[in-house]
This record gives sequence, structure tokens and C-alpha cells, in this order.
Amino acid sequence: MLNPKSEIRNPKKIKNPHNVKILRIIDANLNRTREGLRVCEDILRFTLPGSPVINLLKTYRHSATRSILDSRRLELSGLVDSRDVKKDLSKFNDFKRPGNGDLRAVFMTNIERVKESLRVLEECCKIIDETVSRKYRKLRFKVYEAEKKYNDTVRIREIK
Repeated sequence: MLNPKSEIRNPKKIKNPHNVKILRIIDANLNRTREGLRVCEDILRFTLPGSPVINLLKTYRHSATRSILDSRRLELSGLVDSRDVKKDLSKFNDFKRPGNGDLRAVFMTNIERVKESLRVLEECCKIIDETVSRKYRKLRFKVYEAEKKYNDTVRIREIK
């Protein structure tokens, strides 16, 4: 079972190393979500200017952060305090060129990364704050829709 609320909000006071690990997982996946959304957002900004998906992705990126900021059980500063980049052995594991190296492949690689990290956030936040978990689930399904809108837009442009 989780420690008292104050221990979750302030990882420096956490005695249970299991809780610190959960915070590290949440931190890593929140960063992965925001970074992936930003990559997709910029690709659209420069390849499909004016696409409504750009604003959707920006809103989703901000929503990912807002979910933690609104939590009664988690703090953004607490996630940063739990971070241990030096001991993260997997930080460079996915460093390879996506697909055939075009921007569409980069977009698709990053949107997949976003969906996967949102699922991890959904599952891990269930342990600490179910309200935040539900927000990440809703956000994941919104990202599915944004991905479809992107694919539909690209397909229409290819036909023209």
C-alpha cells in the first residue's frame, strides 16, 4: 500500500523505494509524452501549416502537464526530484533512425511513443491518483484520433 499523501508529493521524504520507482516511471513517461507530442507538433507546423491537428497536439502536450499540476497526490517538482538520469541504463536504447528517414516516419514513430507512454502513465498513476490515471486514458484516446486525422490529411494531400 502507498505511504501517506505527503510522502508521495515529496519524494525526498519517501522511505519506500518502490514509491520512488513509480515516480521515476511517471517522470520518464511524462517527458516522453511531451517530447513526442512536441516533435509531432513541429513536423506538422512546418509540413502542414494551418492543420487543425497542430493545435490539438499542443493542447494535448499542455494537458499532459496539467494533469500532474492538478493532482492532489503528485507534484511536478516531486517527479523531477525522483529523477536519476545517471542510473538510467535505457536512456539511449531507442536511438535509431525511424523508418525510411522521412518526416512522416518520424511523426509516426513519435506518435507511437506518445501512445505507449500515455498507457504507462495511465497504469502507474492508478497506484497513486486514479483521477490522473483517467485523464491520461482520455488523452490517449484523443491522441489516437489526432493520429487518424493526420493520416487522413496526408492521404488526401497525396491524392491531389
